[in-house]
Amino acid sequence: MTYVECFMIIMATWFMFISYGHGADVAEPPMIDDVAASPGTTNGLDTAWYDARATYYGDIHGVGTEQGACGYGDPNKHGYGVATAALSTALFNNGATCGACYEIMCAPNPQGCLSGSIKITATNLCPPDSTWCNLPNKHFDLSLPMFIKIAQVKAGIVPVRYRRVPCAKTGGVKFEVKGNPSFLTILPYNVGGAGDIKAVYVKGSKTEWIAMSRNWGQNWTSNVNLTGQSVSLRVTTSDEVTKDFTDVMPQSWGFGQTFDGKTNF
Repeated sequence: MTYVECFMIIMATWFMFISYGHGADVAEPPMIDDVAASPGTTNGLDTAWYDARATYYGDIHGVGTEQGACGYGDPNKHGYGVATAALSTALFNNGATCGACYEIMCAPNPQGCLSGSIKITATNLCPPDSTWCNLPNKHFDLSLPMFIKIAQVKAGIVPVRYRRVPCAKTGGVKFEVKGNPSFLTILPYNVGGAGDIKAVYVKGSKTEWIAMSRNWGQNWTSNVNLTGQSVSLRVTTSDEVTKDFTDVMPQSWGFGQTFDGKTNF
């Protein structure tokens, strides 16, 4: 493992635990059975309803929900705004679920639940340092602006129903380029459809397709030096849909730049 790879892993761990904090300190309620109310799939996604719990973190403006374990950085810059959540370990799946979209509603409960539902994108990890985010619990730590759409703040923690839904994004998939000539890192974001990515391949104008590896969250890396070449990217989402973004990075691309894939899933 190179020095840069070690540094990226350390930074990922730092973001997960330094940038993260709960908004409520309340007692743990009884366990909820994890059962599907209406099994089914939509566009390759399991859209059945399941049981979980929800809390909130950050303030009413979403401050405190930046950075995080998916690598998106500022959620406003990357188009997610405050419609986000940190997932418990059971849902986070070592970062593979980053970018997935969920519909969440408060379970019928006279103590703090409100009617209606919200749709959010998974952008962070709720680290297993609290009872409700430990395995095997399924839990959503919502941004405060989203939590108050389905529950009263005073409730602190509420039972919820959730299901996967297709991500509705505007514009093309975006690719943020980081790293250095020896360690290319690509962060895809604003991904529609399933939202979460299972595989990324990169191809220079002088190379064949090369598999990238998940570094952390949705940061994908390759040790191949592609500077001075136009670069294409092949992305496969968790529902097995694959799209090629041909020459999405021109020959003059540089680190720190973001490129628009023009199309989406």
